[in-house]
Amino acid sequence: MSTSFVFGQNKQLQKTIAPNWNSMAENYQVPEWFQNGKIGVWMHWGIPSSIDENRIEDGSHYGRRMYGDKDYDSRNEPDRLRTVRLTKWHTERYGNPSEFGYEKFIPNFKAEKFNANEIVKFVKECGARFIIPVATHHDNFDMYDSFFPWNSVKMGPKKDILREWKNAATKYGLKFGVSTHLYWSPRFFRTARKFQKKGTPEWEFFNMDYDTFEFASQASWNEHWYKRSWDLIEKYDPDMFNNDSPYPSIKTGKGLGVKLFSDYLNRDLKENNGKQTTVLSFKNTKENKAAFTYNLERGMFGEQQKHPWIWATDLSGSWFYRKNSFTKMSLDVLIGNAIDAISKNGVVMINIALKGDGTIPDNQIKMLSDFGAFVKTNQDGIYNTRPWTVYGEGPLKIITKRAGENLKKFSEKDIRFTTKNGNLYAFILAPLTKDILIKTLKKGGILEREIKEIQLLGSNENISWHQQKEGLVIKNNFKKLPNQSTICFKIIIE
Repeated sequence: MSTSFVFGQNKQLQKTIAPNWNSMAENYQVPEWFQNGKIGVWMHWGIPSSIDENRIEDGSHYGRRMYGDKDYDSRNEPDRLRTVRLTKWHTERYGNPSEFGYEKFIPNFKAEKFNANEIVKFVKECGARFIIPVATHHDNFDMYDSFFPWNSVKMGPKKDILREWKNAATKYGLKFGVSTHLYWSPRFFRTARKFQKKGTPEWEFFNMDYDTFEFASQASWNEHWYKRSWDLIEKYDPDMFNNDSPYPSIKTGKGLGVKLFSDYLNRDLKENNGKQTTVLSFKNTKENKAAFTYNLERGMFGEQQKHPWIWATDLSGSWFYRKNSFTKMSLDVLIGNAIDAISKNGVVMINIALKGDGTIPDNQIKMLSDFGAFVKTNQDGIYNTRPWTVYGEGPLKIITKRAGENLKKFSEKDIRFTTKNGNLYAFILAPLTKDILIKTLKKGGILEREIKEIQLLGSNENISWHQQKEGLVIKNNFKKLPNQSTICFKIIIE
């Protein structure tokens, strides 16, 4: 068999990573647990989760949209009109934003049925090997015991939510990450400013001391972001830190972004004798992807990637819970997209959106359970694998694009590969109607070594197969196939 690609490099670690992108790129190492685990669960949960579940579509930004479209910075008219509609809905349902502001929703966010142990046990059974709850969303509310007074310990649930997540992850042997979306928050509350009064506690919550247009160049904001982010890292010691928004740049923010990231990694290296055990992820398309793990939110890659990356998708349809919102992606496509990402050196991160009471909606439970059943049957071809020489073959073309994940059905001609221990795994991404032809594995092709045996994961049936100049043919004469849209063949090599 031809040699698998080697993704990443054996980089010589410095004693300390310098706070610049070149040093980050030269020294960043993706830990084995992340590449081996393949699947994680992201959790968006907070104040928006407890707002009327029958609210109209808010794009997960209720706190921004409820105050109207004055000084709104949307790039398109439909998005602005969505804000206008939500402001109208909020005013009719709760009253004018001048009287009923976003902060008034916090007492309704009680998390009264939240049980971190039950949820973590469930997502582990569904295939997750790490969890990554949102610590702070753009709405500036911390879901942990923060020095910032607007947090879940002092108000709302009156619980250290992150600590409960971390304790549960430790109990069930999962890695624990945190996701912060803090940096946008001065801009997020731009339209709320006209309703705030100096000297009130809300003044701090709505970032009134920071310029909503120039905050990225404002030293006080960049320093506040760094201090709050570092406090989160120090208190909760996360295995993964996801920065789901921009960060202070070298040009306008005195490099506090790359300083935080390098400090996070150096802290880990110091504690683990120079070995990196943590994952740093964010969305920046411009920086060298050797310096961090790229989070391709609701997007996909058309080609195999040199560096491990994250395919982040969402079951709820709007990141935060709304009763009538659910993903447009079918289960079959979710499975196909996940395998496509893994074949291209990706790690899958599936968001679930909890209700305000801390429970998972039934439709998300069903989707994740069915996904987990597929993973359990085919885990040998998923966990601990690496990309093969090519990612696969087939007519469905995946386009490299952020916010453009595939929603189209795969066909039985769409095939994806992974490899482990010298063996090859071939996933057929749609139910069979005829014999399988894998053109990539034709006789005399890139598979240089001989095939010894072929097994079907989840089945004990004997497999009839032969190689010819057109490809590897696997006969569709099965008595019974696993009850799944995607099946996986383990191709054992001499």
